Amino acid sequence: MISYILKQGVRPVHFWARTLLKTCSPLILPVLNEMFGEHYTGKERIDFHSEQHRLNKQDGNGEWRITDSTFTVIDAMPKHYLLEVQSTADNSMLVRIFEYSTQEALAAAELTKDALHVTIPQSGVLFLRSNSNTPDRMQIRIDTPGGAVTFDVQVLKTKEYTIDEIFEKNLLMLIPFYIFSHEKRFQEYNTNDEKLQELKTEYRDMIDRLKKLKEHNQLTEYQYHMLIDMSRNVLDYIAKKYDRVRKGVGEFMGGRIIETEATRILNAGRATEIVSIYREEGYPDQFILEKLQSKLHIAADQAMEFLLAYGKQPA
Repeated sequence: MISYILKQGVRPVHFWARTLLKTCSPLILPVLNEMFGEHYTGKERIDFHSEQHRLNKQDGNGEWRITDSTFTVIDAMPKHYLLEVQSTADNSMLVRIFEYSTQEALAAAELTKDALHVTIPQSGVLFLRSNSNTPDRMQIRIDTPGGAVTFDVQVLKTKEYTIDEIFEKNLLMLIPFYIFSHEKRFQEYNTNDEKLQELKTEYRDMIDRLKKLKEHNQLTEYQYHMLIDMSRNVLDYIAKKYDRVRKGVGEFMGGRIIETEATRILNAGRATEIVSIYREEGYPDQFILEKLQSKLHIAADQAMEFLLAYGKQPA
């Protein structure tokens, strides 16, 4: 799975973040509360937009770009959001956010006889890695003939949250990426039995807390397994050089999403249709994978199986 994603030029952790957003969308609402100061209850509906935007160039050509996630939260006052996931800050990040946000604004623009009304979405970045140089907030300024316009890009840093804070604030979407906060100590964990045991204990307790949420119907069976599944994927990827860390922590992540035979047959039929439609329209494999996951509510590895089984096998 990882080797295929890398071959296609996709950043695996970002792919899994999008997968989690699409398949467990209610988990994003507490994150929006924390990032933007919203007061969502968790019952609001989330409508995802197209991830693909065609960016036009001066020579008349264009290129397709895929955003991490753009969506609308349907409430009394619907709000549009653009959320990017970043491993680390880079110089082109604000440029990409500006491109995506203006394309989103144009897609929902209101055009009258003599005016064009566009609304820039609420924009934010979720940093999986951060240090003293990582900004706490970013801003985009546009100088127009009528004056300067600025809008903020909010920032959330996963490393700033302890596991207790994640549960207290219901920021469960951050759990698969919590391992990033231990990344700099992988070498120590890999060679020190006592330190590795401390990390294993922390993860065992974390899984137990997730189980309790599931048992009290605060987390669905599917969400529970997706959080564990994605945690395993991220762990295997960023700790691939540290066998004892992967195996030690991974032993608590043995459960996969349970699928009945009836569900498998139904999903197989729908997968054939989804792959056929999007291939005919010329969409890339990455886009089709995400559609399979969001429409069928399946894990990333199963979506890959469907793509290979019912679509043209990647070269």
